[in-house]
This record gives sequence, structure tokens and C-alpha cells, in this order.
Amino acid sequence: MQIETHGQQIDVTPALRDYVENRFSRLGRHFEHPCQIRVQLGLDKPQHRAEATVTMTGRSLHADANGVDMYAAIDLLADKLDRLLMKQKEKMVDHHRGESIAHLDVIG
Repeated sequence: MQIETHGQQIDVTPALRDYVENRFSRLGRHFEHPCQIRVQLGLDKPQHRAEATVTMTGRSLHADANGVDMYAAIDLLADKLDRLLMKQKEKMVDHHRGESIAHLDVIG
């Protein structure tokens, strides 16, 4: 998994970059395929904003979150992405199960 962290009108400190990498490292457990995560951190006064786009083979997911500080926004964003990736994984599993059942009905 490759994580890019960018700032929009703010400097991304090494502490913020490490925090993002630590929080998002758990997202790699959902898929064994390589994926790329582009994180953009910004400030919409008085809220802090974190956005991320996850690019996988054939699919792209986007989420954003606002928080009272940057760390809270990153936590919310990681939780949202975790739920999105679990939902995407369930769709893929259900889709493959549906194909095998439909295939058996045609044959049988």
C-alpha cells in the first residue's frame, strides 16, 4: 500500500505524516491487491479537513471528514475509509457468490 500525504495551505509535519501512515496502515488488511491512498489535509476555519482517495484495480473510493483538530479529522477519515473498504469487499464477495449460483442454475 502506498500512502501520499499532501497539505492544502498547511505544512504537513513529519508527525502528521507518521500519524496518517499509522492510522491508514490497517486499511491494507482488507485487500491483498496493491492500492494507493492519496490524503489531502486542509483547514476550513474553524474546522480541520481531511480527504482521501483510495485507488485500487478497477475502482476508486473517496471520503472526507471534518474535525476540531487535524488528528480528529484523520481518525474520522480512517474510520470512514475502513467502512467503505469493508462494504466494497462484501460487494465483491456477494457478486462472486451470485455468479456461481447463477452459473449452477443454468447448468442444472
